[in-house]
Order: sequence, then structure tokens, then C-alpha cells
Amino acid sequence: MTGIPASAFRVLLLLVIPFSWESSLFARDPMVPVPLIFDTDIGNDVDDVLALGMIHALQSRGECELLAVTITKDNELAAPFTDAVNTFYGRGEIPIGVCRSDVTTEQGKFNGLATVKDQGRQRFPHDLLSGKQAPVAVDVLRQTLVNAEDGSVVIAQVGFSTNLGDLLQSRSDQISPLSGVELVKKKVRLLSIMAGAFRQIRDHKGNLYDHREYNIIKDIPSAKRIVSDWPTPIIWSGYEIGKNLTYPHESILRDYDYVEHHPLSEAYILYNPPPHDRPTWDLTSVLHAVRPDQGYFDLSPAGQVRLAEDGLTTFQTQENGRDRHLILRDSQKSRATEALVLLSSQPPQRAGK
Repeated sequence: MTGIPASAFRVLLLLVIPFSWESSLFARDPMVPVPLIFDTDIGNDVDDVLALGMIHALQSRGECELLAVTITKDNELAAPFTDAVNTFYGRGEIPIGVCRSDVTTEQGKFNGLATVKDQGRQRFPHDLLSGKQAPVAVDVLRQTLVNAEDGSVVIAQVGFSTNLGDLLQSRSDQISPLSGVELVKKKVRLLSIMAGAFRQIRDHKGNLYDHREYNIIKDIPSAKRIVSDWPTPIIWSGYEIGKNLTYPHESILRDYDYVEHHPLSEAYILYNPPPHDRPTWDLTSVLHAVRPDQGYFDLSPAGQVRLAEDGLTTFQTQENGRDRHLILRDSQKSRATEALVLLSSQPPQRAGK
């Protein structure tokens, strides 16, 4: 093909290829758990930790199965802390993959909990002692997708787009003869992503401004790759959604004391202690990924997300578009918050079911 730049051709394909939203979002057997991959920058904010706890509660309820966790924070304690949380919930065998991106390499406020010992024993037992021991995220993603049924997997991305962008660029290898794009198209049903902002945000002085969201701007090239090349439907949870659903700090002080030490409440307190009510950005993408038909949120019409060079996201309504974004009504806030709290604070089933 001549005369059309490759990037423009990719966008053109997204505009003309129809996406079946009903089959992608709702046409599934409610008795079959959602096969879920959690892609997270755990350690940069505590909502990732609450979201991971919520996933374990949903799995204990038979609503999802956590296939793998891949991490976009490039610090060697992010993976051990993730393993500690999974082990706390009785699922320490879940595969964990890491990136080598040099993005947000600092430890963060709570990943150090993976190294804490009480009387010589790990406070939160786990086997993975360093991210240096973990496989590369792209290999974990490719192997997980190969093992999954066609058209079944839901991915909740709540960090940077680094790992999924690298997945799209991956080629045929010993894991699969398919390219990353081909694997995603064959195996993934939906990408539920916490990224961007789809309305103006009000600052502390009450002024409205165009928000360039953190998960986008920390890796704009990879985010562009998702916008231009991702071949399945995407639900975007914008900054405005989680900002308007804050986690009540009273729950941190009350609902996690069934054990002496809890990784979720201790991470929350280390990050920003009560009486701070933390916005729940990442939890919203997980909640919608597993319970898309429960009415916690509305959906925009189908359309196309646009990403500017400076990281600003906009949304253009378009018939048969690939993308939609969450909308939160005032009438939905209390019910959504209740679901987030009840699921995050649900005690583990030690049998690992």
C-alpha cells in the first residue's frame, strides 16, 4: 500500500472494523469465572493493592480466576510484595512477570513490607524475594494467553501501558508462533484500563483544567501503541471516575483487624494514613472487568480515544468504535463504594479456592 502512513492506516482499520460490544461485555456464562490478568504498577499508589485484594475476593466468590499478575513498576520489591499479597490470600502460585523499563524505579512507600520480619520470620510469607528472580512480563503474558481459551481473557491494566505495549510488539517465539497482536486478537475478550481523563478536572481552587493522567504520561509511547494497535474492545476508566469514589478510611481501621497484620491495611497506612480517604482509581477497572452487568457504572457510546503528544486523552464518539469509557452517576456512587469496600476487605479463603 502506498500513500498512507502506517500509523494512519492502523487508525483507519480501527475506525472501520466493527466491534461487538454485547458479545464482548455481557454474552458470557455467569457461572464461569472471568479469566483475568492484572497488569499493575503496584507500589506507586495504594489503590493497586486494594484492587488486588478485591480480585482475590472475587475469585473466592467464583466470579474470576486470576491467571497472572504483570508489573510495570521497575523496582525489585514490587514483585515480592505482590507475591506476599497473593500468598496471604492462599494463592502464592500465581505467575508474576516484571518489566525492565527504568520507569518509577524507587521502592515506594509500602513495597518494603515484603522485607519486614517479626522475630526472624517474614511478616507476610512469600517465596519470590526479588523481581530479579521473576520472568519478563511479556513472556508471562504470552504464555498465559496461549494457555487460555480463545476469546476468553479479560485484562485489567491499572498501571502504565509498558507491558501490554511490549506484548503488541512481540513476535513469534518458542511460546507461540503468533505475534503479540495475533495472540491478543485470538485470546482476549476485553481490556479494562485505568488511564486517561475524559472530562475536565477541578483543582483545589475550584478551577477546571485538562488533566494529563499519570498512567498515560509515564509511558506515552506504549500508551500510543495501545490506542493505535489494540485489536479488541477497550473500556477506559478515566481519572474522574476513581477521584469521585474514595475509599472510606474507617474501613481501614475497622474491617481488616481480623488478623494482627494485614498487607492491605498496612500498605494503606504507610502510603497515606487515616483520616485520608484515598481515591479508588484502579478498583473501578477491576470491578467493571469482572462485573460489567451490575450497573455500578454507565458506559459512553462507542467511539475512539485520541492521545496527544503531551499525554492528553480525548474521546470521539463513533459508530462501531473500539472504545468506551465509564460514566459515574451520583446515584451510583454509594452502591459502587459499598462494593469496593466489601470486596477489598473480605477475608481470604485459606484453601486457595
